[in-house]
Amino acid sequence: MPGDDSSNDGAPRASVRRPWERPPEPKTPIDHLRELKDLVIAYARQETVDPLKTLGRHMGFGIAGAILIGAGWVFALLALLRGLQQIDFFSSAEPDGGTWSWLPYMIVTIVGAVVAALYGRMLAKRLEENGEPK
Repeated sequence: MPGDDSSNDGAPRASVRRPWERPPEPKTPIDHLRELKDLVIAYARQETVDPLKTLGRHMGFGIAGAILIGAGWVFALLALLRGLQQIDFFSSAEPDGGTWSWLPYMIVTIVGAVVAALYGRMLAKRLEENGEPK
């Protein structure tokens, strides 16, 4: 029916004001300023603080992963060095280690440099695909 305050299910609509209800108090300029301040603070928090928290979480996992991978490579290179030093060709009965005692250090240095170069190449390729950061 026209003029009926209820919807099809019998519940009154929220936007309709009954004639016997008090009208809402008019807002003062101070109330408008407080509401504006609250909206600006909420928006700034939504657009800055929350993304920074998420970024910090991702950075923490990335840094922790990089440290663990780096420590793993250090231990792997040390294991390679100790393994090469056990080979009789690189060590002799002489106290100073023999003529070829420097070669395991050179091999481990070259392997470490190759691994670092491969990681650098992978990083450069990924930056090229995703675009250089500004």
